Parts: sequence; C-alpha cells; structure tokens
Amino acid sequence: MMGADLLGQLALFPILDRIAVIFLLASTFTVGWLIERPSGRHPSVTVRMADFRREWMRQLVTRQPRIFDASVLGTLRQGTSFFASTCVIAIGGVLALMGNSERLAGLAIDLNGSRVPPLVWQAKLGLVALLLTAGFLKFVWANRLFGYCAVVMAAVPNDADDAMAYPRAAQAAEINIRAAWNFNRGLRWMYFALAALAWLAGALPMIAATMVTFWTLWSREFLSNSHRILTAPPPRGP
Repeated sequence: MMGADLLGQLALFPILDRIAVIFLLASTFTVGWLIERPSGRHPSVTVRMADFRREWMRQLVTRQPRIFDASVLGTLRQGTSFFASTCVIAIGGVLALMGNSERLAGLAIDLNGSRVPPLVWQAKLGLVALLLTAGFLKFVWANRLFGYCAVVMAAVPNDADDAMAYPRAAQAAEINIRAAWNFNRGLRWMYFALAALAWLAGALPMIAATMVTFWTLWSREFLSNSHRILTAPPPRGP
C-alpha cells in the first residue's frame, strides 16, 4: 500500500522534472570537485587561497603582536555566522510557505494557470529547504573550524626558534583551509538553492538556472580577474 502511494506521488512529477533534479544535484557536486581538485597547471582561486593561508600562518610565527591575525580570523568567523543566520531565516520562510496550502494553490494558478496538487509545490520548496539546510550545516562547521584554528594559533610559540613553532603554524593553516573550504561549500549550496527556486516555473527553467549557476561558480574560480591576479607571478618591488 505504501509502495503504491509512493508511485502515485512520483507520477505527479514528469520525467523531465526528475531529470532536472538529478542534473541540479550532479552539477552541485561536479562543480565542487572541479574547484577543489583542479589540475596542477590550472589551480582554482580556492586552491590558490589555500597556499596564501599557509603563508599567512608562516608569517604568524614571527609577527608580533598577533592582533592583526586575530582580527582577520574574527572577521572570517563573523562571515560564517552571518550566512548561517541567513540560511536559518530562509529555511523558516520556505517551511512557512510549504505549510500554507492555500497560498501554494494560488501560486500554482499564478505561475501555470492551472491547479496543481499542493504536494508538488511542497516537494519543489522542500528541495530548496534541503539545499539551504546543507548550506547551513557547512557554515556551522566552518565556524567551528575557525574556532579550532584560533586555539591552535594561540598555541603557536612566540619564539620562532622553538621546535614546535612552524609545525603548530602548519596545523593552524590546514584547519583554516578546511574551514574556508566548508564556507565555500555552504555558499555553493546557497547558489544552487536559488537555482532550485526556478523549479517553481518548471523543469526547463530550473535546468537553465542550474547551468547559469554552474557557469557562474566555475568562471569565478578559473576565469575571473581575481584568478588572474592570484596565479600571476608576484610583482617585483621597486
């Protein structure tokens, strides 16, 4: 009986809708793979920034006082907190809309000019909520990792000649990199959550929005001016 109900619910979604959902999820993981594991000759902005984060922690060893480093890390944590809060607010709004069947029915008539079962709209909004939830979890974990990084940075000896100074700094750098990558993953989930909103207008609009989102993320990592600046040789001093 339960299986029949499930098949009946799936029948509400044409094959093109199912393809659109699979395409969106596959695009999310694919662009993440391309960004975080590019070829050695063409590093992404994310990979290049990881090198700068390692250099940051090496400079930390000899920088006195380390107020500047603490300030930068605090700013990074504020960013994760802001986006985590934004995700929570957005999730609450989506769930509130999912629970209002009358408004969903009116939305269906406005968009398609026909009556569509509320379950269909709840599923479409549920996908948006799911993507936002994934982003929220990434932001929360990034915030915690930046907190761990702060503790490890505080454990770096003040004496640069100490045998543990650079190993501790290297540990802080790797945690900092993991935090940044989780932050970027959270942003990608938010990007694709916006693309998933296009499903309200149909499967083809969501496929188009997914392609635009994929291109936007990929081009910013590999074709942007920031990529050119970070991958070019550093300018020589006077």
